[in-house]
Amino acid sequence: MPRNTGDTRERILDAANRLFYGQGIRAVSVDAIAEKAGVTKKTLYYHFESKDDLMAAYLESRDQPNLDAFRKWFEEAEGGVPEKVEAIFVQVARSARSPKWRGCGFLRTAAELANMPGHPAVKVGAAHKKRFESWLTEVFNDANVKNAPTLARQVVLLMDGAFSTMLVHRDPAYIEAAGKAASGLLRNSEYGG
Repeated sequence: MPRNTGDTRERILDAANRLFYGQGIRAVSVDAIAEKAGVTKKTLYYHFESKDDLMAAYLESRDQPNLDAFRKWFEEAEGGVPEKVEAIFVQVARSARSPKWRGCGFLRTAAELANMPGHPAVKVGAAHKKRFESWLTEVFNDANVKNAPTLARQVVLLMDGAFSTMLVHRDPAYIEAAGKAASGLLRNSEYGG
């Protein structure tokens, strides 16, 4: 009885997620992903046209879960918008304390493909970052934050700067410090909440 092709695709994507996130996209071969997924290379290529296609699918699979986590952390936090935004950073710092944490997969992929700005995976990463910024803008607008788009962009810069600094120092205190800076920006802005 043939296996469900959706299940096979998900198994390949799960293997790619674990390997790409854990080791980096350039370090991982298609052979390694096929082996980890328990499929042949031919089966992998049946589901994904190329490694580039698989790299883009890997990031697409991380997009909504990451955005959902940010929303959840924001909504569950107590206080006003400044405290809720800081809570996102605090939760990222908590995640960063795990030995399996390797930083932001979107930024790491963009760094590995810095000489290929038109790469499908880079485009997926850029779209993810824009969706996070758009969501923050919407949240800030709903709270009557003045200059919401500018503040949302500044918070994104703090977040991405914290992710990058973590790759260098491996110290979650940098993410917490960025969260305090984001909270301070919002406290110093004029908003109604």
